[in-house]
Amino acid sequence: MDKNNKNVIIAKDENGKEVEYEVLFEFYDEKNKKNYVGYTDNQKDDFDNILVYASIFDPTGKDKTLYPIETEEEWDVIETIFSKLPDVNKEEN
Repeated sequence: MDKNNKNVIIAKDENGKEVEYEVLFEFYDEKNKKNYVGYTDNQKDDFDNILVYASIFDPTGKDKTLYPIETEEEWDVIETIFSKLPDVNKEEN
């Protein structure tokens, strides 16, 4: 946890630079038998939406690699979870 009591992870971006990401959620999907994490660096896109990411991860911390989500079925599960999250912009106002 960081000084603001936010759960964070450090990961490398597409350029190999280490970036701190705020964890939005973690969950285990019984059907896929995988653990997922949703996270953001709070950057915004051209439409002022906060960019969010999701990956497969090892909750034990033994394997620190974040693995990509590769199937449509997995993305459907992730999108369902994202849709249930409160709007970050609404919380800030």
